[in-house]
Formats: sequence, C-alpha cells, structure tokens
Amino acid sequence: MDITVDQILEMSQAWLPIVVGYALKFGLALLTLAIGWWLINALTRRVATVLSARKVDPALTGFVGSIANIILKILLVVSVASMIGVETTSFIAVIGAAGLAIGLALQGSLANFAGGVLIMMFRPFRVGDWIEGQGVGGTVDTIQIFHTTLKTADNKVIIVPNGSLSNGNITNYSREPKRRAEIVVGIDYSSDIKKAREVLLNIAKDPRVHASPEPVVYVTGLGESSVNLSLRVWVATGDFWPVTFEFTERTKVELEEAGIGIPFPQRVMHMAPAPATKE
Repeated sequence: MDITVDQILEMSQAWLPIVVGYALKFGLALLTLAIGWWLINALTRRVATVLSARKVDPALTGFVGSIANIILKILLVVSVASMIGVETTSFIAVIGAAGLAIGLALQGSLANFAGGVLIMMFRPFRVGDWIEGQGVGGTVDTIQIFHTTLKTADNKVIIVPNGSLSNGNITNYSREPKRRAEIVVGIDYSSDIKKAREVLLNIAKDPRVHASPEPVVYVTGLGESSVNLSLRVWVATGDFWPVTFEFTERTKVELEEAGIGIPFPQRVMHMAPAPATKE
C-alpha cells in the first residue's frame, strides 16, 4: 500500500509530541543522573575528609564512605528510572526483600559489624592497649570491622568477634597514665610490724614510684601462720610489671636481712591428753 506525503505528515504530527516528550524526559533523567552521581561522589569524599580530620579509624572511614556511596547511588538510579516512566514499586519491593534475606542470613556478621563501628567510634581501647574481655587478654594488635585481634604475652594471636566484645565488659589496663602496684607479703606473728613497714617503705624509695599518692603499707589480714602486709605504690603504667617483679624480689631479700621471717604455710596442732586409764 502506498503511503502519501499527507499521511506521513499526519503520522508525524501524532507521534512527534510523544517522541519529543520522551526525549525531554530521557535527557532530563540523564542530566539528573550525571549531576547526582557527581554530587554523591563529592559528598562521600567530603564525609571521608571530615572523618579523617576527626581522627576516625581509616578502616571505618573507608567502609562508611563506601556504604553511603552505594546506598545513595541505588536511590539515585531508582529516582531516575521513575523519571522516565519505569514502574519502581516492584523494584523497590525486590530490593527490600533481598535486603531482608541478606540481613537474616548474615545477622551474626551484622552484629559484629555494628560492634566494630561502636568500638571505632567510642574508642574503649586503641591499638597497643592491653585489655581483657570475653575471658581473654592481650595487647590489641588490629581493630577490624568484624573482629579485633589480640596478642598474648607469649605471642599467641586471639581473634575476638566485635559483636560479643562490644556487648561485654572490657578491662583496659593501658588507658590511664599510672597504675597502683601492690606487693603482699606475710610475716611471722612474732615479727615487729613497725620494722617490717619501714623496710617496705624503704623499698618504695625508687625514682619510678610517684610521690603522690604516697606509698603506704597496710596490715591487710591475719592469716593462719602470718600477718599479711600490703605495700601499695603508684607508678607509670609502663613501669607496672617491672616494679611489681623487682619489688617482690627485694621484699623477700630485705625482710630476711632485717631479721623478719616470712613463714611458709603451716598449721599448729594441739594434741589432747589421752584419757587416764583405770588401774
């Protein structure tokens, strides 16, 4: 069938507004996509700069920036699709269902992720601190998004999930600049307590011991075979173990040199007299 020029003109007049309308929508959508993509990248870079300036952990900075970038770009693509007439309701429902399924499958990992974020934000400990938590202790080697790695004194590596670590009690031995060292020793009941106190306070005359709070010696208990004395001194956190070990050795040596006995565990038994026998 031959198509005349008039028919072509009539068809173009009918379709031209539709084509122009879709072309305008498509062009506006592309422009929105380009500008939005650029703005999202600029925004995530700005967030990363702010977090770095506030000395947030680089691992957390990169992870938060990546997650924010991906989520914003997904929202941007959905918005652009709706601009050109694509039905996005089912698309959003699919994304929501997929997110729910992934969340249920990875709920343990998500708990560890949340714990890692909390640890990196609130900083209950830092790399190099000696901590105890979840029944283990060691020096913090690395803090990752999902777990924290500890190294024990004998160089064993312990990997602790951040979810359980952030929800439990944490003891940080390195947080404060000074700690109190305590040396407990038992002396004979017949020994002079005042003399023993002088010996212990003389041991505390060490340049590593802080003058305030001043060293003190207390009677902390009366044992089965000894009077227990406690020497308490404040030292820098880094000197805690050297001072504890050295003072423990000096305590034994100098108390013995002063004639003050350190008894070993013993028990005194009194034998009741045997009942008299009848002749």
